[in-house]
Amino acid sequence: MGIDIEIEDEAWSAALPDADHLALIAAEAATAEGGLTILLTDDATVADLNLRFRDKAGPTNVLSFPAPANPEHHLGDIALAYGVCAREAAEQGKPLAHHLQHLVAHGVLHLVGYDHQTETEAEEMEALERQILAGLDVPDPYA
Repeated sequence: MGIDIEIEDEAWSAALPDADHLALIAAEAATAEGGLTILLTDDATVADLNLRFRDKAGPTNVLSFPAPANPEHHLGDIALAYGVCAREAAEQGKPLAHHLQHLVAHGVLHLVGYDHQTETEAEEMEALERQILAGLDVPDPYA
């Protein structure tokens, strides 16, 4: 079982010709436990998913959909919205490539059971994200 990257919105490729590779290495750094699919899409698609599955209006940067336990060990799916991600990267003064890798790692950690509902959970998850990203030479996204 591998990591599949699907680029649905060509804006990802236009802004980052190696978006699929960046997403792949971030996902590999975040887990060695199984397969997953990463969808690099547009805001409208993520807004639709967000409304249908979370009952929340509008797009968000990344959504994670953990798979139920299965013999193929497919962890689940992640969807990232280009417009939201690009705006956030610009607002935060960071390269889109770094933001993409951060959000992929964040999404994968959700697939393997991490969350940030409490302060303790958030601290643990953020520490793991920092560690993963440091291994990819991506600066601390929380600094």
